[in-house]
Amino acid sequence: MILLVPEPPLQKPSDKTTSATLVYQKLRRDILNGTMKPGQKLQIDQVAQRYDAGINPVREALNRLSAERLVDRRDQRGFFVPPLTLKAFRELVRSRCWIEALALEQSILNRTQAWEDELITTHYRLDREPVRLAGEEGGDNSAWEERHRAFHNALIGNSGSAWVTGFCHDMMDHAERYRFASMSGTYPRRDSREEHRAIMEATIDGDIARATERLTSHYRLTLQRLEEQTTAPMPDEPDTPATIAD
Repeated sequence: MILLVPEPPLQKPSDKTTSATLVYQKLRRDILNGTMKPGQKLQIDQVAQRYDAGINPVREALNRLSAERLVDRRDQRGFFVPPLTLKAFRELVRSRCWIEALALEQSILNRTQAWEDELITTHYRLDREPVRLAGEEGGDNSAWEERHRAFHNALIGNSGSAWVTGFCHDMMDHAERYRFASMSGTYPRRDSREEHRAIMEATIDGDIARATERLTSHYRLTLQRLEEQTTAPMPDEPDTPATIAD
């Protein structure tokens, strides 16, 4: 199971960190945050040039990401960044609601003082961090991204099932792509701070029904916002794939 934040610190090369691992980390990050666009073709030689790596490490990294479904491998056509579609996002949100509700329920049933302390701490750190950076052109705050992920990981991290926790982490990664993609749209601000506080309070109270309802509503609202801002259907596959050339 791999636990990653949206922009993980990249390791320096060492005997234990192969070139393929570094390419994997960089390309994974760029796919999650939207630097690599949905539907974009990943030409092996161009990926190698972009990340200053050899052909073999790039192939290894692409195959690894393909196994995580963060890269599409198409017969006779090569590697592509997976497209983003509303149909796929609806399925993803539905699956997150099913599995994370179960994970949260089990976390509450297995509650310990240490877990409650971790949950309160991660929520406190998230609550104090602004979503956007200050300034006229304030962009995404990577510190908020990390704390947001830490809070959601804490919610389901006491489930007692490494399999379930791993599935939750994988779905969180895929959901992150849609969240970044939605930032180009404009719609009324949501009070995510209050949403997170409501989830945390219900969880600490041990109210399983209320906690799981607030968590799943939190995810469904994200889907609703994306549906509202999408005026044209997203294609399943681009007609003319772009490449990563700058």
